[in-house]
Amino acid sequence: MQAATHHALVGLLTRAQRLDKVLVEGANPLADTVIRPLTLALDGFGDIAPAAELGDPAQELWELTKEATRLRTSSDLSELQEAVAGLQHLSCVLAGDEQTLTARIAELADIQGHPPTQIDVALDGPYLVTNPENLTNWLGEPIRTFPQMALCRCGASETKPLCDGSHAQVGFSGAKDPDRVPDHLDTYPGTALTVTDNRGICAHSGFCTNRAPTAFRTAHEPFVAPNGAPAGELMAVVGACPSGALGSPQVVLPHRDPAIEVSKDGPYRVTGTVPLDGTAPREHYSLCRCGHSRNKPFCSGMHYYVGFQDPPLSEEPTLCEWAGGLPALTRMTKIFYGKYVAQDDLLAPLFARMSPDHPERVAAWLTETFGGPKLYTEQFGGYDHMVAEHAGKALTEQWRARWAQLISRAADDAGLPTDPEFRAAFASYVEWGSRIAVENSQPGANPPPHMPVPRWWWVCNATPGSRISALAPQAEAVIETPAADQQVSFAAHVKPLFREMDRKSMSFAFDLWSHDAVAEHAEAILARLRQGSMPCDGAWPTERVDTFARWITEGTQP
Repeated sequence: MQAATHHALVGLLTRAQRLDKVLVEGANPLADTVIRPLTLALDGFGDIAPAAELGDPAQELWELTKEATRLRTSSDLSELQEAVAGLQHLSCVLAGDEQTLTARIAELADIQGHPPTQIDVALDGPYLVTNPENLTNWLGEPIRTFPQMALCRCGASETKPLCDGSHAQVGFSGAKDPDRVPDHLDTYPGTALTVTDNRGICAHSGFCTNRAPTAFRTAHEPFVAPNGAPAGELMAVVGACPSGALGSPQVVLPHRDPAIEVSKDGPYRVTGTVPLDGTAPREHYSLCRCGHSRNKPFCSGMHYYVGFQDPPLSEEPTLCEWAGGLPALTRMTKIFYGKYVAQDDLLAPLFARMSPDHPERVAAWLTETFGGPKLYTEQFGGYDHMVAEHAGKALTEQWRARWAQLISRAADDAGLPTDPEFRAAFASYVEWGSRIAVENSQPGANPPPHMPVPRWWWVCNATPGSRISALAPQAEAVIETPAADQQVSFAAHVKPLFREMDRKSMSFAFDLWSHDAVAEHAEAILARLRQGSMPCDGAWPTERVDTFARWITEGTQP
């Protein structure tokens, strides 16, 4: 390390240590993300040199962030990159308002310059992403980016996808497993297509085995049968492989701008030829996010086996969330137009001149319609643009019915959920939306202008979990019955009587887990319990009904 760099790092560490004590009362926000990596960069240096008295802590943090970012432009130390990422994030969190935040990000970008997006892998630490242009979650929602970012790789961060320094606390190792599947490229020549496969970097997402199981065979060797599916279908499957394990000399991928998708409960999916750790760039690859891959930094599918999970869905997930977000809906529309429409005598001529990004546009529309981010409105013009796309086309019922039939098949192929609740909502929108499209396309039609994109929901409040599946394992909950001399209370004895599915099924009327709501409707509930009409899947045992009746008699205690 050059003397000037060492001196500058000492100055950064000194100021960070002093700021950490006063920046946030009762917390040390710089300890793990800034001070620790700077200390490592200085090989354990920890003495605080004399420094001027601190001014306003938030302003001092901002000045420190800018100075560290300037040093970052002349040094590739991974520890410095990690510290800069922590400083940039915290300075922007404390910006105070959106205008200041936007100005700070722009100023940091000017200081750091505008190099192409690249990813470096810190030793036993995070992914260090320089100038990430497009970072999204699995719903397609953009995640705020900064010129220098550190993304969690150990799976333990409380601020996923951002690193919070947890890798140092949990003893994370970035080493590859010596017993991993070897990194080796196999070639399988076929009659019309040659397929290459590198099992060593496969993330086991299952896109190939689900879509073309006769060509990609989990129970047979070799795994790839290049004549097991039509060439066009094989090319689409190879092109959609998120890990880059599958390839073919005949498959030419379209240009994609650099992007990182934080997949649900799974890896980072990187596209757009983003350089990784200085190696020859790949067009796309999947990076481990759970911390347990056998082939770090690449994903090996271990997230399935270790139960890695992002925060759970909301209590009543949107259709977009339940479907799997923008990636799942895009997968479906690409299968729909590439496999089914292209081979259909009725629909192929209708869509022969569609734009190359038409599948992505339809996926964006469905994402927004199903309660996800407003991608179609923000990127493609919203409702008015969709109406204009159909105007004057004089669509027929025959076309509409075939479209509805085939998109359902594409949903199956894409692995969209098959539970009755989701498919009822999906089918109802397909029917409604396609009939509206036919109506709007007729000569002389005057659709109302400037309407919002519709927001579809579960049919008749039939949400996931609102019923017990006939295939679900039977498990009887243990519920405490109050003794004869014990006061019956709502919290201890009544609320546990109502399952989560009971609560969801009655949510249109009132909340069965709310003392006030149940007390207000207690007599009506008791009448239905005694009739055996509540809950809808079977009457309560007598002792439970008696407990509820006692609660009413004793004054509906909380």
